[in-house]
Amino acid sequence: MAPAITTLAADAPELSAANTGFMLICSALVMLMTPALAFFYGGMVRVKSTLNMLMMSFISLGIVTILWVLYGFSIAFGTDIGSVVGWSTEYAGFSDIGVVELWDGYTIPVYVFAVFQLMFAIITPALISGALADRVKFTAWALFIALWVTVVYFPVAHWVWGAGGWLFEMGVIDFAGGTAVHINAGAAALGVILVIGKRVGFKKDPMRPHSLPLVMLGAGLLWFGWFGFNAGSWLGNDDGVGAVMFVNTQVATAAAMLAWLFYEKIRHGAFTTLGAASGAVAGLVAITPAGGSCSPLGAIAIGAIAGLVCAMAVGLKYKFGYDDSLDVIGVHLVGGVIGSLLVGFFATGGVQSDAKGLFYGGGFDQLVKQAIGVFAVLAYSLIASAILALIIDKTMGMRVSEDDEISGIDQVEHAETAYDFSGAGGGASSRSTATAPVTAAQQTKKVDA
Repeated sequence: MAPAITTLAADAPELSAANTGFMLICSALVMLMTPALAFFYGGMVRVKSTLNMLMMSFISLGIVTILWVLYGFSIAFGTDIGSVVGWSTEYAGFSDIGVVELWDGYTIPVYVFAVFQLMFAIITPALISGALADRVKFTAWALFIALWVTVVYFPVAHWVWGAGGWLFEMGVIDFAGGTAVHINAGAAALGVILVIGKRVGFKKDPMRPHSLPLVMLGAGLLWFGWFGFNAGSWLGNDDGVGAVMFVNTQVATAAAMLAWLFYEKIRHGAFTTLGAASGAVAGLVAITPAGGSCSPLGAIAIGAIAGLVCAMAVGLKYKFGYDDSLDVIGVHLVGGVIGSLLVGFFATGGVQSDAKGLFYGGGFDQLVKQAIGVFAVLAYSLIASAILALIIDKTMGMRVSEDDEISGIDQVEHAETAYDFSGAGGGASSRSTATAPVTAAQQTKKVDA
């Protein structure tokens, strides 16, 4: 992520229509990633949870947008307070931002930078939702999002990207969100599931994806949107760094997908569509922090390593007994850690900064900085998220009842089902369906069978 400086310099460059237009397009691409994530997650759950999974992502678009305008942008990118948070009165409520006021040192308006960063803030809590499928009250989830972005995401974004933030000033490299987004969300997912526990039937009942085409659609849209996520994080097109990041995003994702499929074939004897989609996402996650500091060959190596390690990591939930429903920990936490740490090995010193990794003569200096950033964000998010989940669970309750979980969270929380088959077919079977509708529990039993 380009440096986040919060005061307008007297010699600031003039507004660039090209860079401003580019960043608005990138912002729209990142916004698309949240519905894409909803499809990706929605296809991976059982049919009785599809709508709830979609809504757990979509509600973030509403809640985080309002909080970002009210105070989130100010906390994340306002004037530094103690290297921990920021605050600028003019950013609170977007109350005193000039229409053509530029983000200091750049050729785009503050409004454009703010909306681009908003899209990052929206998708981060949505990532957490995949670990909690089938079992969380929608009202409790909505409250958790509001509390989590306030207590965790906004401050961590300041640590990593805000001028004066302690990790930013230390020199930790996170081009587009390995720590602030993926490690942050993955650690939060672990913290919450340790509080709320496993799904009914975990490791006993089949919990297969109900729609792999939906998963592939979501993964494809994520891959597409990720070019805005990554290439846009340099905040312009003037020096070619964003172009390098674009290329590295593509090649790392390709390498990770192939590596995941290779592991699957060796380990399980088949190339699966779910594996292809998951491998692609693992590569996207891993290159996010690293792609602005490495070469395309380094990006291939980072993607391949992430694909293999994440493929192995998703099985840890069965070994250790934590129920990470859709492998948020195995893909986003592990992938984010891999990408962030590998900056310390593959940084060339010739792209976004002169910082060099171990393989390019830089010694262990950058690796140590990366490790501090990784484990600081991981520990803070894990602990804070677990505490927030515990407070909600002890007050309003975090989980639906066991009976509601078995019958189907879509019906209980949203009074809807994802697929209506009542009009399918004809003749007697159609009349039979109309007079004797299939219950959610019966429908789920058929799908799981």
